This record gives sequence, structure tokens and C-alpha cells, in this order.
Amino acid sequence: MPPPDLQVLFIDDEEMIRRTCRQTLELAGIKVRTFAGAEAALAELGPDFPGIIVTDVRLPEMDGMELLARCRTLDPELPVVLITGHGDVAMAVRAIREGAWDFIEKPFLNDHFLAVVQRALAKRALVRENRRLRRALDGEGSIARYLLGQSTGIGRVRDAVANLADTDVDVLILGETGAGKEQVARALHEGGNRAARPFVAINCGAIPDSMFESEMFGHEAGAFTGANKRRIGKIEHAGAGTLFLDEVESMPLALQVKLLRVLQDRTLERLGGNAAVPVRCRVVAATKVDLKQLADAGRFRLDLYYRLNVVTVPLPPLRERRDDIPQLFEHFVLQAAGRYQRSVPDVPPALVRQLMLRDWPGNVRELRNAADRFVLGMGGPDLTEASTAPLSLPDLLDQVERQLIQEALRGSGGQVTGAATALGVARKTLYDKMKRLGLAGDG
Repeated sequence: MPPPDLQVLFIDDEEMIRRTCRQTLELAGIKVRTFAGAEAALAELGPDFPGIIVTDVRLPEMDGMELLARCRTLDPELPVVLITGHGDVAMAVRAIREGAWDFIEKPFLNDHFLAVVQRALAKRALVRENRRLRRALDGEGSIARYLLGQSTGIGRVRDAVANLADTDVDVLILGETGAGKEQVARALHEGGNRAARPFVAINCGAIPDSMFESEMFGHEAGAFTGANKRRIGKIEHAGAGTLFLDEVESMPLALQVKLLRVLQDRTLERLGGNAAVPVRCRVVAATKVDLKQLADAGRFRLDLYYRLNVVTVPLPPLRERRDDIPQLFEHFVLQAAGRYQRSVPDVPPALVRQLMLRDWPGNVRELRNAADRFVLGMGGPDLTEASTAPLSLPDLLDQVERQLIQEALRGSGGQVTGAATALGVARKTLYDKMKRLGLAGDG
């Protein structure tokens, strides 16, 4: 039995032969689609088509030999089986030398026909599996390149990206400003089968409302004053690649309706046009806010929220993945040294400790800026002093305590009782520590 996701495109200009061969294949449990001409079948093919081609050599307009040549250009490993009449055997032998998988001479027995098709399908299944494994290996490298770190939090993100990269599902990334949401989107793109396609990034908060519709959906010539020629929008430009919508919460409400229709119907209409344009891209949206709360407040469409929220990838802030800070900082230092053509400075252990104790409200972006300043020798008192003056043990312990208490307070909404429970200490003990460290909280 062939793999269930594989199919046969069968091409013959004689209806009776198409009907008979279709029935033979379907009785054997093989998916099949039939065509009277090569042109229509060729339009269905892509570089990783899940199946094989079985075609008569003699066809109107484009014949089987030309179709073979086109298929070889599209995917050299795509099996093409030729059906030949008695006088075409010499041509079929030549076709084998030029890359055809096999040929079947008319008239043929059903058993022989099925055996050839099943061998070709088995070969195609093996090729596609090898490609998938290669993509997985390459993808793991791509994903790791964009999502550095060994913490549990970033490990969960990498696992989610590896699981989703080869799928077509739209993804919503939730994370604070500067946490690296675009890096997650790029890892999804580069780690999957869309890596060779365009990656189109749009910051929804940076496009003026008056230009948003044209920028996203494109326009036809004459659609409005100044539209002298057709313009392809970002969604259409993404093709079969990835469309990344950053700060999607900033999209104007009026245009959220059009985006919802695009996501549901997978077609769009350019501004001023009537033709439906197919949408093949995967949509990855990113937000720093709770879209459900925004929708409940009437500031984001609830139906669009549910459409985007098929799969959500939460990205932890840097303060929740402190173990990654040394690796990230060294990585950014190396990048900055190359960018500014400076020597790579040593990163003192005292500086690393200082970096790990910080809150980093700007997250990874803020850490990258700190690395740039460090390479340029303009780190400021916060970095330069740390590199020459190691913290004493009491100061170091105070900073650790302060950081842990602040995180517990954030998790409890500022409630001291909840923070004390999370930290496993008595409420009075926590109050005393907060007073000594100059921290405030609710009762």
C-alpha cells in the first residue's frame, strides 16, 4: 500500500483509457487525478510534489517528452512514467536515458501497470522522507541560530518552532517588547520548507492608516489619486513564503476585517480591483499585549483574535531566562566587533554577574545595545565599573534577593502575601527584607 499522502497524476487524451486506469489505481487504494493534457497537469506541480506523473507520450500540444523535460527542471527526482505505443519504444528508451523513471508499452496488463506505479510511488516516498530529514537537520541549525540559549524557557520555544516549522498553520507569538518575536518568526520560516521563499516583515504600528490598505493588499492603476500603476501589496509579495505581522494589535480596526477575510478565504482583492488573488503565504503575527483583553475592550476584533490564535507561542522575557544572558551577550559582542571592525574585548566574570542580575525591561534588544556599547568602549558606569570592581558577597546576595522578590511580586500582582507564598517565606520575613532592600508592595 503506497503512503496515503501520495498521489498519481495520470495524463492521456483518450477518455476511456483515463477512466480505466483511474479505476485500476483507485481499487488498489491509490489516489489519482486524471488530465486530458499535459499543461493542466503541469500547473499542479511544485518542487516537492507529493506523488508521481504517469503520462502518454503522444498528447496534443505539449507531449510527454516535453512534460518530462519540464518536470526534470522543476524537480529532477520526480518520477515520470511514460506510456508508449508499439512504435514509440525507441523514444521511450531515450527518455529513460534522459531521466524518465520507467515506461509502459501499450497494451499493458493491469498488474504490470500497478507494479510500475507502486515502485515509483515508493521511490517518491523515500525521496521526500530523505528531504524531510535533511530539512529537519538544517532546520534545527536554523532554529538554534535564531533562538540562542540553554534555558528551559527558550528550549520550549525551540521545541514549538521545530514542531510547527514545516506546517502551514498560522502562528501568534506573544512576548514583551524586545524579547525577540521576529527571531521566532524567522526561525519558523528558516527552519521549515518555506526557507527559500520570501520572508516579508511588516510593523503594523509603523504604517500610517491612510497607506495601510494599499501597503498590505496592493492596488490597481487608477484606484486613487496618484495610483499611476498597479502595485503588489506585501501579502501578495510574500508569495508562498512567510508574512510576519509585528505589533498586530496596532492594525486599524477597519482593516482587520479585510485581513480576517484573507485568512479565512486565502484570497485577496487589490484596492480598486475585482479579481481574486490567491494567498499562499503563512501568516505569523506577533503582539506584546493580551489580544483577548484588547478584544473584550472593543479595541481588537474578537473574530480576528480567534482566527490568529490557532497556535500561540509564548516567548519568555529575558529576566525569566537569565541562564542565557552570558551566551547571548558574548554572541552580541562578537557581532558588534565584526560590525564596527573592532577587536573582540574580553568579558570579565564580574560583568557577566552584573548582567545576569539586571531586570532588562528592554529584554534581548536592550542586552544587544549593551553589547554594542561595550565593544565601542562606551558602556557607561554600569558596565565599566562592573568590569573593574567585583561585587562583594553581601552586595551580590542583596542583588539576588532583590531580583527574586521583584519577580515574585510581579507574579502576584504586587501582593506581598502571594509573593511570600511563592518564595516559601513568612510574610513578616518578606516585609523585613523588602524594607531593607527599599522595595514596596501591597498587603
